[in-house]
Amino acid sequence: MKLSTRARYGLKAMLDLALCYGNAGCQSISVLAQQQGISEAYLEQIIAALRRAGYVTASRGAQGGYILSRGPAQISVYDIFSVLEDTTLVDCVSTKQVDCQNACTCAARPLWLKLQNRIDDVLKKTTLQDLVDDYTIQMERSKHE
Repeated sequence: MKLSTRARYGLKAMLDLALCYGNAGCQSISVLAQQQGISEAYLEQIIAALRRAGYVTASRGAQGGYILSRGPAQISVYDIFSVLEDTTLVDCVSTKQVDCQNACTCAARPLWLKLQNRIDDVLKKTTLQDLVDDYTIQMERSKHE
């Protein structure tokens, strides 16, 4: 089980947009890329996919950039991952045609299916707003330590 770099960077960029949702307006690719420590070209590809899926809106001009197209509470982690990669994180239950040849006889398959279902459930129930709230609490705690 491994999450792709594309999905990790996409989630981090969406979190940056969620953190400034309603306050700071649009964020430029250069600012987002600098915050993430990745190339602008790579982030542009990721944001383009999220834009095509309707999760990000672009604005042109001097104050242009990107903003979430809906509130952070309406975008789940599953939504983001489903745009950026195959959401199957347990290799043995992949929906790709390169499925395990022993799937029908695999004694562990029920376990892998349960695990994948639990992962999907958590990703679907966790919104960007949940992550923003958790981050805010974490930052408040770190101030008092």
